[in-house]
Amino acid sequence: MKKRWTIKNAGDSDTVKKLSESLNINPVLSNLLVQRGINTFDEARAFFRPQLSDLHDPFLMKDMKAAVERIDLAIKENQRILVYGDYDVDGTTSVALVYSFLNRFHNNIDYYIPNRYEEGYGISYKGIDYAQETNCSLIIALDCGIKAVEKVEYGNNKHIEFVICDHHTPGDTLPNALACLDPKRDDCSYPDKNLSGCGVGFKLMQAYCRYSGIQEDDLYEYLDLVAVSIASDIVPIIGENRVMAHYGLIKLNTTPSMGLMSIIRISGMEGREMTISDIVFKIGPRINAAGRIDSGRDAVALLINQDPSMATQMSYDINVSNETRKDLDRNITQEALDMIANSEELQKKKSTVLYNPDWHKGVIGIVASRLTETYYRPTVILTESKGFATGSARSVDGFDLYKAIDSCSDLLENFGGHMYAAGLTLKPENVPLFIDRFEAFVSENISDDQLVPQIEIDDVLHLQDIDARFYRILKQFRPFGPGNMRPVFATRRVFDYGTSKAVGKEKEHLKVELIEEHSAAIKQGVAFGMAHFINQIKEGSPFDVCYSVEENIYNGNVTIQMMVKDFKFPYDEDLVN
Repeated sequence: MKKRWTIKNAGDSDTVKKLSESLNINPVLSNLLVQRGINTFDEARAFFRPQLSDLHDPFLMKDMKAAVERIDLAIKENQRILVYGDYDVDGTTSVALVYSFLNRFHNNIDYYIPNRYEEGYGISYKGIDYAQETNCSLIIALDCGIKAVEKVEYGNNKHIEFVICDHHTPGDTLPNALACLDPKRDDCSYPDKNLSGCGVGFKLMQAYCRYSGIQEDDLYEYLDLVAVSIASDIVPIIGENRVMAHYGLIKLNTTPSMGLMSIIRISGMEGREMTISDIVFKIGPRINAAGRIDSGRDAVALLINQDPSMATQMSYDINVSNETRKDLDRNITQEALDMIANSEELQKKKSTVLYNPDWHKGVIGIVASRLTETYYRPTVILTESKGFATGSARSVDGFDLYKAIDSCSDLLENFGGHMYAAGLTLKPENVPLFIDRFEAFVSENISDDQLVPQIEIDDVLHLQDIDARFYRILKQFRPFGPGNMRPVFATRRVFDYGTSKAVGKEKEHLKVELIEEHSAAIKQGVAFGMAHFINQIKEGSPFDVCYSVEENIYNGNVTIQMMVKDFKFPYDEDLVN
């Protein structure tokens, strides 16, 4: 599939020049800083050297004082506390952090994770009943609850109080909880609105430390959990998230918790430097698999475990769940792709809506993402659950999926989400009409450009500029993620050095060696799944390449290489702007 290249606007030239001179770095690197809103030496120093002292005062968050006073009362009076969280990575890491930290001072404490299939997302009536049955007088809800108005009232009627820690956008009415900690509240002046659910839980524990005179160093031991939540929940890695992710990665790479260490080992990552990307693709899916296939409670049990042999067994069990998840994902994705491949009608559409009542509910969101990557159009994948068609939807860059689903709201039992991802439930008999209406809305409102995947390029770079010093400074931009994505560069008019070739078991990948005119620099790169470009590369004509710059570690040797994202040949210039 052809891709559009979009080159970002350069930063202010005078600012870039001054920053380059003051830092003594390549102007391309200083331009990256300016693009990220970093314009001075001091701002660059803060960016490159995050400090825990840069974290905001947790009491700036609305309701924080009431929250810590209630927790302190529960501990002093030995009241039973239930730590409640969602079944995904953000929710389970939140519960593991708050439960483990409070358990240092208070052993009359329990935790609860709702069942994805029986209870659904967020605070459930069953969870509140469990709190009552186990004599819990306080529920600390993490990564959920900000819209649970009726559920909280149900708990209040049972004389159970709530401290809610959430990071989702509130509804028009807040729950009648003792405290609602959410930086996205309209009346909350907390400076950072981008915290993960686990990040809000961390701020609650930070406030409790200050209120109770506990050393915050004790809390920093749990930053590896916060880093896992930040990476897996795909929140912007800027501001406080950058600081916590930075120190969380240090913890993850030096002295991770027993549970996380066991996941690192079973995923084959021991001895390697863990990055945000490794969390997203190795650690996060394994934690998520517990909630998708079995129970999210299993993930928390692993994350709080301190016994090496038990942690090893638990991580093995979770890995089995992840393998099951991958098999389901792979098989259902192939079934969905076959449905499209065997239907000319589906191929011609500008949206994809597929329904199979036998598909596993726990992986349909992943399948929707896979199909969106393959066909690059708004996609809805539906299965059957409790007599209803229920599903997940994913969008493409710039298209408001939520509006498209909302246009069909009269056909739906309920739905929720945002511009790029959503969930929905409808009666099976309404599925055919939903397919037609959704396609009609997409066709009328999506542009042709939005149906072509886009690669956003930070700057144009010469191959000769890619040296050890350039990469050493580039590494200091980490951790990469939303708000600070790994930079992508383009180099114009490169040539094959004569040694580029197809590699891999099926010869599906490319190993390239490229040069520029008037330069002796020869740069190596890898282009996964792009062997079909080999003849064009070998033609001898100049072409453009876009890539990120990364390390390649092989047999103990470290080299710098290009991770190629795409090639453009002269007749593709209409796709570059």
